Amino acid sequence: MRARELGIVNGAGNPGPLNAITDVAGVLVGHTTLISGDGPLVVGAGPVRTGVTVIRPHDGVVPEQPLFAGYHRTNGAGEITGIQWLIESGQLVSPIAFTNTHSVGAVHEAMIALEVRDRRPGHIFWSVPVVTETYDGYLNDINGFHVRREHVFAAHDGAAAGPVEEGSVGGGTGMISFGFKAGIGTASRVLPAEAGGFTVGVITQANFGRREEFVVNGAPVGLVLTDDQFPKPRIPEFGPTGRPPVPGAGLGGSCVAVVATDAPLLPQQLAAVAQRLGLGLARLGNSADHWSGDLFLAFSTAHRGQLSAGNRTAATSLATPVAMLSDHFLDPIFTATVEAMEEAIVNAMLASPTMVGRDGVTAHGLPADRLVEVLRRHDRLTFRPA
Repeated sequence: MRARELGIVNGAGNPGPLNAITDVAGVLVGHTTLISGDGPLVVGAGPVRTGVTVIRPHDGVVPEQPLFAGYHRTNGAGEITGIQWLIESGQLVSPIAFTNTHSVGAVHEAMIALEVRDRRPGHIFWSVPVVTETYDGYLNDINGFHVRREHVFAAHDGAAAGPVEEGSVGGGTGMISFGFKAGIGTASRVLPAEAGGFTVGVITQANFGRREEFVVNGAPVGLVLTDDQFPKPRIPEFGPTGRPPVPGAGLGGSCVAVVATDAPLLPQQLAAVAQRLGLGLARLGNSADHWSGDLFLAFSTAHRGQLSAGNRTAATSLATPVAMLSDHFLDPIFTATVEAMEEAIVNAMLASPTMVGRDGVTAHGLPADRLVEVLRRHDRLTFRPA
């Protein structure tokens, strides 16, 4: 179930045919989902509720055909590898992987191994793949290190350009938002012809938000769908004090996201686009908690291959001409990004049924019928500014 299937429409923009990041031509998404075991936590054995998601900006070898990219951090309680080079160079030189916090190292190594496999034989290179994470330890045996190289390879090689599976899949398998089950979500917008006709697509791994702050289209959903009706996940004990490092499951957490576009944007423009992803969270009531890792990337597919020195020939100039969109025309892309991010998160929650994880911890699915009821009561099924 997705937001638009329920008649929930945020903003005035129009989605692409798939309403997914894969509406941006060439972008591929793949997941490996790991679910096994029930009952008490046995570190190394489970229960397992985790995985990995890989976003490929095109079907080639990305470091040989890099793309312009930008980055924004709203709050930094999280990890994203390869980001210093992306900021320094303005280029995305690898696919992007989402996983859980304690599997970043394993996924990073696997992404390098993929590059070793796929690049020209004997080619000397150094690799700084982009891997990011959110914490799934409330439901998953996060210290069991269940995500391995073969899972990353499967997500990468199985990445496809069609509809994107959402909810409790891939890196989003064990995630929670606003005290409800969440995970992977995606959405897109196609700009009108007079604004360039460009496509903007978002994919997110949602694992954030306080229940009481949760709003959809301005309706106070979290104040109506309360903890006594849909209990937030009970927090397993942490250490000898029995107190967790954050206030509670689903009461803080993190969100990572990627926005892709075919608009011809330069790195500083893409950083500005990435910044707008945080505004999509804000529209849903998030205030970027201290323990939240809100880490966002944007890339453009418009200049694929133009940035690689390996593509030069003896006849070409050392200067490579690059088209760019004037800053005066960025506002429609900003608006599309905010709307798509907001919708992607709601899609992630609606696609995630109730999950029972380690030690019987239960994350309830967001009830679609009750959500529609709240929005209808507040005349907010379709967003209209006050």
